[in-house]
Amino acid sequence: MLYATACAILKIVGRLLFRVRIIGAEHIPKTGPVLIAPNHVSYLDIPLLGVMIDRPLHFMGKSSLFRSRWVGWLYRALNGFPIERGPRSRNGLMEAVNRLKEGHCVAMYPEGGRSLSGQLQEPMPGIGMIIAQSGAKVIPAYVAGTDKVLPVGAWMIRLHPVTVFIGEPIDFTDQIQKEDGKELYLQISRTVMERIARLEAEATGRPVKKIEPVPDAAVKGGNN
Repeated sequence: MLYATACAILKIVGRLLFRVRIIGAEHIPKTGPVLIAPNHVSYLDIPLLGVMIDRPLHFMGKSSLFRSRWVGWLYRALNGFPIERGPRSRNGLMEAVNRLKEGHCVAMYPEGGRSLSGQLQEPMPGIGMIIAQSGAKVIPAYVAGTDKVLPVGAWMIRLHPVTVFIGEPIDFTDQIQKEDGKELYLQISRTVMERIARLEAEATGRPVKKIEPVPDAAVKGGNN
């Protein structure tokens, strides 16, 4: 009930203040497990993405947001769950896997954190692990305009149009059946990020950004 009410209110506010619209919503299946992978430039990315799709969205947030009794309760009531930084991140990643296996729609940033420059960053292997462990299809997404509404370091919301671009589903089933391990996770993560880069190019008219390999340290740590 709280999730539905919050979505209804935010959808009205989003359309009135930010003229939020979604392109490609038909690519999101109505039922079954699916992982939505958007870029990340603002704290508003997930909220505005969530209100524009027609099914409840589950999402992960940094663990510090859940330590406050009331804020933590609110996030959990809105389908959020915590993830730690570093070696303990595996618990949060496995929670995402479990929710996908239960048939939910989960959102996760392949980049792991917000881009301070607004440019797409190299992906982390965590999203690849979730996809490989759950077998869920992936929906790439590019959220444009949220960095103008609430830039990094700002607390005052500004009026600016926001558009969510949704790509076609990616199915890694064949690859998962043939390969395993961290190299597979990285390959999946890079493929997802490359699809997001294509959406960015379609949205902005800029050339497709080349996604660089993840540094060895990130592979060994598996952080997300």
